[in-house]
Amino acid sequence: MAKTQLNVRVDEGTARAARERATARGMSVNRYIEELVRQDTGEAGHTFVEAAADFMKQYETVFAEEFGPAREGTRPTREGRR
Repeated sequence: MAKTQLNVRVDEGTARAARERATARGMSVNRYIEELVRQDTGEAGHTFVEAAADFMKQYETVFAEEFGPAREGTRPTREGRR
């Protein structure tokens, strides 16, 4: 992916916090900011939801065998019974 330079002005406290957070995570400030923007635009959440949907689709029969067919308006108990 091609990179584009983006200059951003922030106060010293914000800059310090960004540097500290990036260092704590073992990444550059550039990468840290990039991650924040991705999270804010929902890429991480969207990826999680897609993975969860794929997981549920893959194991749908296993869940149905274990907990029975889902019924609208009911919730399973700890034992998996309704």
